[in-house]
Amino acid sequence: MSSISAYLEAITDAQTLEELWDMHVRKMGEYGFVRLFYGFTRYRTETSFGDPGDFVVLTNHKQDYANEFISKGLYLNAPMVHWALKHEGACSWGIMAEMARKGELTQEELKVLEFNRRHGVRAGYTISFKSVSQRSKGAIGLVAESDVPQCEVDRIWAEHGADLIVMNNVAHLKILTLPYTGPGRALTKRQLEVLEWVGDGKTMQDIATLMGLTPATIEKHLRLARESLNVETTAQAVLKASFHNQMFVVER
Repeated sequence: MSSISAYLEAITDAQTLEELWDMHVRKMGEYGFVRLFYGFTRYRTETSFGDPGDFVVLTNHKQDYANEFISKGLYLNAPMVHWALKHEGACSWGIMAEMARKGELTQEELKVLEFNRRHGVRAGYTISFKSVSQRSKGAIGLVAESDVPQCEVDRIWAEHGADLIVMNNVAHLKILTLPYTGPGRALTKRQLEVLEWVGDGKTMQDIATLMGLTPATIEKHLRLARESLNVETTAQAVLKASFHNQMFVVER
């Protein structure tokens, strides 16, 4: 098992989400957590998590599990997601068995538990990260092998939980600094350049002059950027691209 300090040094030096996620999956696997599901939103309100297309989602679960969990809205009724919204820190999945025993889970929550069991998602821990904004929330689910009981996971956590929390907190903070492109929301180099000039406060005519293009072409790039990001205004497009660290990125 590689040292924690070596892992932290490597992950803080990661230049892409793919590189970071690969390292994190392998490191968590050393502790017996073979499947991970990370989610983060900046668009949470009192009644919504925002558009799922704007979530930052990283997972090594099988694609059919991830697709169903997100696209069919199962996450909305997942007991540990509910826990993460109300708490910060780490929680054993043993709490779900206790809640089920006491009859404290809704029918929709029980359906999510059954869905997880069918996919071998039975024992693990959830870490809910601290938020600095009322509209943001992030959490990660760490899942053990399907034949590992929760009591064994709890034993692992008792021994290594403090280190696991530190490593996941650092990974989360690093994720927030790296460019992320949601499915179907990639911007072209021209679209990003135009948004960057808008972010700098330039007018349409200024941008046209700087880029050697016509104002009509600039507006076309802005329209396509708004469509890709699924927003109505250019200001929203600048904000969303900035949130996902797509603007002013150093090319490597």
